[in-house]
Amino acid sequence: MAKTKRIIITILLRLLAFGATLSATVVMVTSHESAKVMNMKFSAKYSNSPTFKFYVTAEAIATGYGLIVLFLSSRRSVDRLIVILDVVIALILTSSISAALAVAQIGKKGDSHAGWLPICNQVPKFCDHVTGALIAGFVAAIAYLVLNLYSLHVFLTPLFPV
Repeated sequence: MAKTKRIIITILLRLLAFGATLSATVVMVTSHESAKVMNMKFSAKYSNSPTFKFYVTAEAIATGYGLIVLFLSSRRSVDRLIVILDVVIALILTSSISAALAVAQIGKKGDSHAGWLPICNQVPKFCDHVTGALIAGFVAAIAYLVLNLYSLHVFLTPLFPV
């Protein structure tokens, strides 16, 4: 019974992480909007920023990894490798979210010291998409954090019985 419970919890966490990374990728890739400011038309899309490209790449890698691991998680021979890769994916997601959040903050508030104006007043749909993608990314990162803690608990419990 305990093994079945462990497998169910792990699969549910992996499905949550997979869904969140897939959502973050799709929402960010579909984020684009055009605006006209002072008779000049400009387009805001994720591919304009290297940071957002990194974010989409990291989320896509995590999505692919999550899909593969959903099929491999029943094999005991790769459990330790999966735990190590879960940590790597969690770190990649955390770094990409941090970078994308910094750029999104500048887009929303601007930076008076550098002379950068906020753009979210001109392209609110784009900013809303970016915000949604970042929220989904946070959900994925938290799911991987909980998954890592749970895996650590599962591996260490037999070594240190209470």
